[in-house]
Amino acid sequence: MQKIQTQGVHHITLVGADRRTSIDFWEGVLGMPFVFEQPNLDNENESHLYFDPGDGRLITIFTKEDRDGDPERTPTDPGCIHHLAFNVSQATWHQAEERLKERGIEPALRDRGFMDSMYFNDPLGLLIELAAYRFEPPAGHTHADVLLEAHKIRTQRGDYNIDQAHLADAIENLVTRTQETLSEDRSPKDPYSK
Repeated sequence: MQKIQTQGVHHITLVGADRRTSIDFWEGVLGMPFVFEQPNLDNENESHLYFDPGDGRLITIFTKEDRDGDPERTPTDPGCIHHLAFNVSQATWHQAEERLKERGIEPALRDRGFMDSMYFNDPLGLLIELAAYRFEPPAGHTHADVLLEAHKIRTQRGDYNIDQAHLADAIENLVTRTQETLSEDRSPKDPYSK
């Protein structure tokens, strides 16, 4: 028996209300270009809208013109989606609260140690998160590489959650392990005190 190895999210499909609500939210609020539309090939009474969340992958929405949306929070029962998180830059994250408030939306802001998070509901009650990493991974590594290394450091130190020091040390460890140097001694130095 072997695993089925995934290589990333291909797309996520949500059930929407009418077409205009989906376009106005996914493109008009979150800036995701509306790139493709065709009938839902499994249900001819619905349309299938495709949006690019910024990385070339897709968020797709099944819409039906006579389907009304319910702004109440979607179920969080086992098997349901709790929320969708989208990556934004720190610059965008710092502007997003004001831009949501212009639409009458009061987002919830959270400090996650390794990232900043902002939560709000879409027009159909789905919880959306805007997430901005507080670090950039070193060349040749991913955010997941840094988080795995930071997790090891955090648990070794007995700390409750990943924070800035864990991230900085994780990045240093990854560079030390994967980037060669001509130096014989890579240990920290203080050239200011002689």
